[in-house]
Amino acid sequence: MELSFNKYQGTGNDFIILDGWETEISLSVDQVKFCCDRRFGIGADGLMIITKHPSYDFEMIYFNSDGLPSSMCGNGARCLVHFAFAKKYIGLTTKFLAIDGEHSADVLPGNIISLRMNDVSVVEKRNKDYYLNTGSPHYVTRVKNIESMNVVEGGRVVRYNDEFKKEGTNINFVEE
Repeated sequence: MELSFNKYQGTGNDFIILDGWETEISLSVDQVKFCCDRRFGIGADGLMIITKHPSYDFEMIYFNSDGLPSSMCGNGARCLVHFAFAKKYIGLTTKFLAIDGEHSADVLPGNIISLRMNDVSVVEKRNKDYYLNTGSPHYVTRVKNIESMNVVEGGRVVRYNDEFKKEGTNINFVEE
């Protein structure tokens, strides 16, 4: 199978974008995982497919690098909006569908993408930490000196604990 792709980066996350505007694209979990593999594939944090939608300007289909469909990704959405604008699929303002519902965005001067995420309706307090869903689940923990901590290891402790290891969550550290 041969596919053309685009590679985008948004705030440090990188994405493979496949254009499903005119041709339906269907990939298996293993194919997505291979594409995202940094040693043997293209390498990316996620893979997105843009498709037409009858009620919206487009639909965003997002997969994590493990090959599984995933929740909303704001950085990915901004990249996909830029891609859609560059391809002339949309104008300066757009409404699109993602897994968590409708989103809107604007293309500002300098190709800056302003994305409106859905409101966060539930914030759970967990001791000194918080758990919320922005379209993707986020676990937010406050720390005293972020420069002195190993955020990768600290993130792994929470990400792979019994509560989150199956479905996953984003880990955020906020300095007090």
